[in-house]
Amino acid sequence: MFEYELQQIRSAELIREAEQYRQVREVRRARREERDEEGRVPRERPRRLRFLRAA
Repeated sequence: MFEYELQQIRSAELIREAEQYRQVREVRRARREERDEEGRVPRERPRRLRFLRAA
């Protein structure tokens, strides 16, 4: 019985984490759409190579 309760608790935690992740993603998308609608696009950062070129 104890293991079942632990599994239920873990399941509830995962559901909460997933919901929080979805909310963050929705907020980011909404902010991006709002910024694009305003026509204000942030300046582009110069692309840096992730790794240095080999000699």
